[in-house]
Amino acid sequence: MAKTAFLGLGVMGYPMAGHLKAAGHEVTVYNRTAAKAQAWVEQHGGQMATTPRAAAEGAEFVFSCVGNDDDLRSVCLGENGAFAGMAPGSVFVDHTTVSAAVTRELYAEANEHQISFVDAPISGGQAGAENGVLSVMCGGDEGAYLRAEPVIGAYAKICRRLGDCGAGQLTKMCNQIAIAGLVQGLSEALHFAEKAGLDGRAVVEVISQGAAGSWQMANRYETMLDDHFDYGFAVDWMRKDLGICLSTADENGASLPVTALVDQFYKDVQKMGGGRWDTSSLFKRLRALG
Repeated sequence: MAKTAFLGLGVMGYPMAGHLKAAGHEVTVYNRTAAKAQAWVEQHGGQMATTPRAAAEGAEFVFSCVGNDDDLRSVCLGENGAFAGMAPGSVFVDHTTVSAAVTRELYAEANEHQISFVDAPISGGQAGAENGVLSVMCGGDEGAYLRAEPVIGAYAKICRRLGDCGAGQLTKMCNQIAIAGLVQGLSEALHFAEKAGLDGRAVVEVISQGAAGSWQMANRYETMLDDHFDYGFAVDWMRKDLGICLSTADENGASLPVTALVDQFYKDVQKMGGGRWDTSSLFKRLRALG
């Protein structure tokens, strides 16, 4: 069992840290809002710290799951950042979805401190985090990954190293690109069914058993038809992720016309006041169009 720290107790990090504790690891948590860390300790045991540095001191593995590039820098760098408290030979595992550029920046900075950095973004949503069945896509040095993989297993259904530093983030971009197109396709199918006078539930019951079936269809069609959109990853966060995808595509020459279009549809959802709705709210946009 390992001595660990977990930085960031949002809808994903809170249950992930809980799975580490349940697996028998020693866990110290840090959250920008201290009340959330206190609530976690009351529920799971373990300890809380008032700074990332204090949480990381003495930890063999430090995990993070925060909001964006700047949030990640803030918990890693500076006098109170985790890197300042980590011992040589320890491993920092970042589960945040961020740019490959900041990942490479922090990888280099970690090396200066003689610590390892593994980028390990996740997929599976809040339910996946709560049930401990996340998909974890990793980049970084193989030795550091092999050390971290058994610990990550506390909340992962699958965990794979895809390559060197940044490969995990690039793989997460592939994940978000695929999801964007799938959700728009499902939204259009349900919208078409309604306009055609069909029973959407009956339609999905049939087509989900064929080539059209997907996780999104199986898990979101009912809530979409019921006009409920608080069951997953928020539109604001999806637009952040798609922005990273599109920016990276500009750099590597990839053509992402559907992704760019769906990003603009999510912008429409934000204008409707749906920034905190889940990503399946693309269907609500179509309904609003009439």
